[in-house]
Order: sequence, then structure tokens, then C-alpha cells
Amino acid sequence: MSALRRISHESYANVFGVIYLGLMTNALVLVASLPLVVLLVTTDPARSWPLLAVAAPLAAPGLTAAFTVFREHARGSTTVARDFLAGLRATWRRSLGLGGMLSAVVVVLLVDVRAFSGTPFGVVALPVLAVLTVLALAIGLLAFVAIAEEPGVRLRDALRRAAWLAVRRWYLSAVSLLVLAAQAMLFSSLPAIGLGLTASAALYLAWANSRFTLRPVLAISDTQTA
Repeated sequence: MSALRRISHESYANVFGVIYLGLMTNALVLVASLPLVVLLVTTDPARSWPLLAVAAPLAAPGLTAAFTVFREHARGSTTVARDFLAGLRATWRRSLGLGGMLSAVVVVLLVDVRAFSGTPFGVVALPVLAVLTVLALAIGLLAFVAIAEEPGVRLRDALRRAAWLAVRRWYLSAVSLLVLAAQAMLFSSLPAIGLGLTASAALYLAWANSRFTLRPVLAISDTQTA
């Protein structure tokens, strides 16, 4: 009987630990990406996209910090706020630079999509641009996870390995992007639920899948500083 009670107590502790992890990570990511969230909630993205393009990189350090929290939680840590702040300190420079690069590439591609829409070249150009946009997002996500897993990795090394694996393991990258796309759709229709409840779950699934994708290179990555 005592063993059953002990198992029951441990089960409850695990459940509450996961709930705490999710809610606290949601709150910390929200604070870290507040400029982007405010713009998404209060403006029309179709008209405010230049501001969104500027604000998006500012949310990148919060993303890698959340991935750091998940990494430490997998190792048994329960100090979510401390791990998040440690992740910010360790990765903000690289994640901010990566976020700026990714935002610039996506903006250029989407502007090209708009330029070619309705033109004779659109039939050929639009599918190519769409594939390049998805590929850029897949590479960016893998690079963010690589930076969180090994904060000392050089940005160009993270991007090179992410590009290789995003193509080689495209099916895994597709799963991660579908999870994040579903989260974006939920946020657009139900922002409170998307921000308060499901954001950390979607990020965790994307992190876990991306981490598995990166397994062939994580053990051999260069840990020199940029």
C-alpha cells in the first residue's frame, strides 16, 4: 500500500511538473517576444509586415531560451526560470543574428512571391519560391535548436549542418513545420489559448523532433565561439 501511495505521489509530482514547465515556459516566451506578440494581436499582418519583420528577430532569443529549458528538463532540471535566463545569456547573440538573417530571407522570398503573382512567370517562379521559403524556415528551426543544444557552436557551422539535415531528413523537418503551422493557425483564431496553453507544447514537439533530426551532428559539432 505504501508503495502504491509513493507511486501515486510521484505520478502527481510528474504531472504538476509538466504543467508547471508548460505554463512557465509560455509566460517567459511571451515576455521575451512581447513586441512581436503585441504587433500580431493589434495590427493587420498584411499591412504591418515591415514592422513584424523587424520585431521577429527580437523574439528569437526567447525561442532558443525555451529550447534550453526543454534540454535541461530532459536532464532532470526543474528550475524553469533559471534555465530560461541561462539560455538567454548563452544564446542571445547567435539567435538574434540568426533571427535577423531568417527574417530577411523570408521577407525577400515573400516579396518575390507577390511580385510574380499574376505574371506569366508565376507558374514557374511561385512553386520554387514556396519551396525555398519552407526550406529557409526548416533550416532556421534546426539552427535555433542547434544553438540551444550547443551554445558555443559557430553560427555558420549551425547553418551548414542544419541545411544538410533539413534536406536529408526533410520528412522530419516537415513534421516540425506542420506543428508550428498548426500553432500559428490556433493563435490567429484563439490568441489567448495559443499563447497561454499550447505554445510551449508546440515548441516542445518542434524541439524534440528537431533535436532528433540533429542527432548525427550534435556529437561532433564545433564548440568554438563565433
